[in-house]
Amino acid sequence: MANSLPNFASSGCCVLLLLVSIFIQGGVQGSIGANYGTTANDLPPPTHVAHFLLESTIINRIRLFDANPDILQAFAHTGIAVTITVPNDQIPHLTKLSFAQQWLKSNVQPYVQATNIVRILIGNEVLSTTNKLFIAGLVPAMQTLHAALVDASLDRKIKVSTPHSLGILSSSTPPSSGKFRQGYDVHVLKPLLSFLKATNSPFMVNPYPYFGFSADTLDYALFRPNSGVFDDQTKLLYTNMLDAQLDAVFSAMKLLGFVDLEIVIAETGWPSECDPAQVGVDPQSAADYNGNLIHHVTSGNGTPLMPNRTFETYIFALFNENLKPGPTCERNFGLFRPDMTPVYNIGILRHTASSSTPLNPSTGPGPVLAPASPSPPDGQKLWCLPKRGADPEALQRNIDYVCGLGLNCGPIKQSGPCFMPNTVRAHAAYAMNRYFQAMGRNGYDCEFEGTGATTAVDPSYGKCKY
Repeated sequence: MANSLPNFASSGCCVLLLLVSIFIQGGVQGSIGANYGTTANDLPPPTHVAHFLLESTIINRIRLFDANPDILQAFAHTGIAVTITVPNDQIPHLTKLSFAQQWLKSNVQPYVQATNIVRILIGNEVLSTTNKLFIAGLVPAMQTLHAALVDASLDRKIKVSTPHSLGILSSSTPPSSGKFRQGYDVHVLKPLLSFLKATNSPFMVNPYPYFGFSADTLDYALFRPNSGVFDDQTKLLYTNMLDAQLDAVFSAMKLLGFVDLEIVIAETGWPSECDPAQVGVDPQSAADYNGNLIHHVTSGNGTPLMPNRTFETYIFALFNENLKPGPTCERNFGLFRPDMTPVYNIGILRHTASSSTPLNPSTGPGPVLAPASPSPPDGQKLWCLPKRGADPEALQRNIDYVCGLGLNCGPIKQSGPCFMPNTVRAHAAYAMNRYFQAMGRNGYDCEFEGTGATTAVDPSYGKCKY
């Protein structure tokens, strides 16, 4: 949690990524993040992106493909969890402790006090590069960077991992037959999995049903109703391709003796536009995949071989990126256009107060000024939320004030129904509304020194009730 509640658990110990949507079921937490790629010349400034995600969406974690300092600075004081990446070509250098320590000093330590950096990825799909130097250095580089984090007392806050394509599997059909490629299994992946287990870090994969579907399996890939695929070995029925891909990875891990590691989906997505000959690519198909994905991985249902689990998942990608090479679809995986309007609606935009005029410049009872928009009808229920653009430090003071009065702030404590998304703005919204309702719903009770505004839209979500 981004310093939201005094004496409450810190963000370093909350469960795991949006970012995009958070759901809690049966005490199990799942989260959705977004891959923030920047291969484009028309994207908004990082500060605009950070404020947009914080104020207008339920995305509360992002994954970067580098350690862009402008983006790291832009996400300061937002509480949004940030994953950064060391490029593949730096892996051989990172096996040296002195280089790893300097990399941390240059790319992490200047930002970590203000920006919620939670994970560092060593490369991306390294085994798929077939570069022997990168592959041989992968696990040593992860170990060395972890040692540098220990030296800097950052190992509890920041974990080290690396994402893999499904090309690491030599067999995946049926899912119970999943196994890693020979040679990589014992010499690379087994020590890698041992490192992840020892450091309490997740195994990260990039499953893409989009790259595995045919016209006959489109519904299966999109989580639409279908007859399913039966695994004769386990007698389990698969109703979507993602579950089959994840269980193939699980089966391969099980062969090496690792069944209790968390699996994180580092990338998955579906394009909304492609070349004319490509079937199954349109805004509705992309909305079906990503919308059903969010519901599925956060539902707590798990997969046939991994029941009752959720999966931290990063959708690819946050924006359409107009400079990506390849077919048209490569430039159209985004949830949002560069002007930050959604390409399609999957429910990731949140309701928030938009009034820019304080109801009252004072902090106590007094005459109420007219709101910026017409007053709601008499008797209509109102809620109090932070205004767009409200300073996070001011919102933190609001939390401290309300909870210091003894009002019930339990729902925004860790494991509470409103703890996620774990941001100052989200926690302030609950606390400010709690005060507003308790004090009688007077206009001046939502003033909060100009940072609050009332809304007639119920901000409740999931089990978090306002």
